[in-house]
Amino acid sequence: MSRGDRAELGSALRQWRERLTPADVGLPAGPRRRTPGLRREEVAQLAGVSVDYVIRLEQDRGPHPSESVLGALARALRLTPAETEHLFALAGVSMPGPDRVRDTVRPSVLRLLDRMQDLPAMLVGPREDMLAWNPLLTALYGDLTTVPRARRNTLWLQFAGHPGIRTVTDEQGGTRRLEVSAVARARAAMARYPHDRQLRATVDELHRSNPWFAELWDSRPVEHRRVDRKRYDVPGVGPIVLDCDVLEVPDDDQRLIVYSAAPGTEDADKLDLLRVVGLQEVSTRVH
Repeated sequence: MSRGDRAELGSALRQWRERLTPADVGLPAGPRRRTPGLRREEVAQLAGVSVDYVIRLEQDRGPHPSESVLGALARALRLTPAETEHLFALAGVSMPGPDRVRDTVRPSVLRLLDRMQDLPAMLVGPREDMLAWNPLLTALYGDLTTVPRARRNTLWLQFAGHPGIRTVTDEQGGTRRLEVSAVARARAAMARYPHDRQLRATVDELHRSNPWFAELWDSRPVEHRRVDRKRYDVPGVGPIVLDCDVLEVPDDDQRLIVYSAAPGTEDADKLDLLRVVGLQEVSTRVH
């Protein structure tokens, strides 16, 4: 089979989509499901692309997919490393090398994220892109599927924000320390991946549009923090301060960020409430 086989690409995407169930990707089944597998709308939602884009790819009449779109599709369809490599080959796109940012996510990491049903958690790449998250993270942070895929980025959301996505602060309600940390992580990533155009574009745009970001960036902060405490103001729950622990996925240069509260505390009670109130709202939005 030749590289760049667009017809086979469409067939493979359909087959991979049809073998999954909504439960496999953390979505409710919903009513009146007449076809096997995921709907195209669900794949589009998970990958951060339009439904029309998915339809055109499956029908061999879509645009040439980029590396980042292929990575998003591989995550949405829970592809194995071999299947991800095959997907890139069918699209005629080279897999990222060791010196390039990897957007693909190992299925074992996604399974781990799926198992974290009681704690908000998300997977973040070196560009600060939010690669995957669980329903409780949506209840805490806001519905990331409403954010364009290129803006699902903790650096961008920290400094530019997005309607419906909650502002993250430190436990006293301030933002400066978190903003300094975000810039320090971005600077470290730029040092590791100096030729990554997507990371450079995000930094350049924020540098032009946000004077405070530009000031912090030019100050060259250096920091390496794996634990923190962060505050969210969640409607129906109120202000909740959670411990934030970072679990490294070193081979892929990714971070699994998990939020928790000490048992017996007021914040633990609020986290219990979030599991009830917040997840009901998430389920309603998905339906």
